[in-house]
Amino acid sequence: MSDPKFSIIGSGSIGIGWAIVFARAGYKVKVYDIEESALRNFENQVKNRLELLDENKLLTNSPKKIAARIKTTLDLTEAVSDADFVQECGPENLETKRDLFTKLAKLAKPDAIIASSSSALRPSEFASNIASNERCLVVHPGNPPYLISIAEVVPAKFTSEQAIKTCTDLLNKVGIIPIRVNNEPQGFVFNRLQGAILREAYCLVRDGIISPTDLDLIVTEGLGKRWSIVGPFATSALNVRGGIKAHVARMGKSYFEMGSERGQNDPWDEALVERVAADIESKLPDAKWEKNTQKRDLALMKLTKLFEKVIKP
Repeated sequence: MSDPKFSIIGSGSIGIGWAIVFARAGYKVKVYDIEESALRNFENQVKNRLELLDENKLLTNSPKKIAARIKTTLDLTEAVSDADFVQECGPENLETKRDLFTKLAKLAKPDAIIASSSSALRPSEFASNIASNERCLVVHPGNPPYLISIAEVVPAKFTSEQAIKTCTDLLNKVGIIPIRVNNEPQGFVFNRLQGAILREAYCLVRDGIISPTDLDLIVTEGLGKRWSIVGPFATSALNVRGGIKAHVARMGKSYFEMGSERGQNDPWDEALVERVAADIESKLPDAKWEKNTQKRDLALMKLTKLFEKVIKP
């Protein structure tokens, strides 16, 4: 698909973000909403955000040229009739999404991908009973998607592998890293991870262990800074010579006991640890531990210098 066309249903904050992503990549976008005032606000917001991106040298075309690729409409048929990829960004409401997907399946081209930006509602909850649902799925972005270039691709059992491939290919075209999420877990992965941290954070504040402000500092100045370079599994592999298995041998019991305090019973059994280790250590082999830790440290040095430049006058 050399020149795909994109459609966005809903002109709120997520719709704004997706429109910038698609248009910035060089593609035409049609944006639908039911209210003209919402579309006027959308146009103003897109203009303002593109100008800010341009000021920070994050665009390769002018804001005016990018904005010209985006058209708005109050006509749903016009919005989706020639689209190859439809991104639904309506309210997080089950009945609303069911109604929208029923309409979209009738109006869109037979081979068009129909994706929802849902943060928690599963595709099987709103697309099970509509026609041609083999091309329906969730594509949940990080917010804002023009700065957080990742999206969860969540198929249902009825979603075809061809639709998943077409979807991930199109996301790659627009600079978004597609992450496949299997089995439709509630909240997918992004929000489950956020939720796990928030649940513990609230407990720690409740128990008088730390203030909310200081907890945020532990994340922004510690965990968050490190995780922006390497994720939690890679962090574990690089924190202990010997990789994932050595880290589990040293810390696994303590982490299990911390979870038990909160009523969890999720031991990391040997098969699970082997599975994680095989995946992570294929990219970060222990034989290159010193080299990889040095690469991590150099990246953190660059990040630290950048933060100092941004924060200091």
